[in-house]
Amino acid sequence: MNPLEMIVIIVAIVSVANVLKVRRGSRHDRPQFHDVTPKIDESIESRRMRDEVQQLKNRIQVLERIAVEKENSLAREIDQLRDR
Repeated sequence: MNPLEMIVIIVAIVSVANVLKVRRGSRHDRPQFHDVTPKIDESIESRRMRDEVQQLKNRIQVLERIAVEKENSLAREIDQLRDR
């Protein structure tokens, strides 16, 4: 066997072993069912972020309402111009 072929085979074996090692490790690192359930004790940062998200949702609702009102008023103005 050629020394270059041996080196290529060794590198291939090591690469396959690393891939298998990573796959096996990632299976054990996945959260179990009991890890997915939300925790009752929330941190202050979590509460602050929830409040901020709620405020942003409220702002989006206001902006959507303004956008819809403008569309309706624009449509009315166009209809009024057509009627003239």
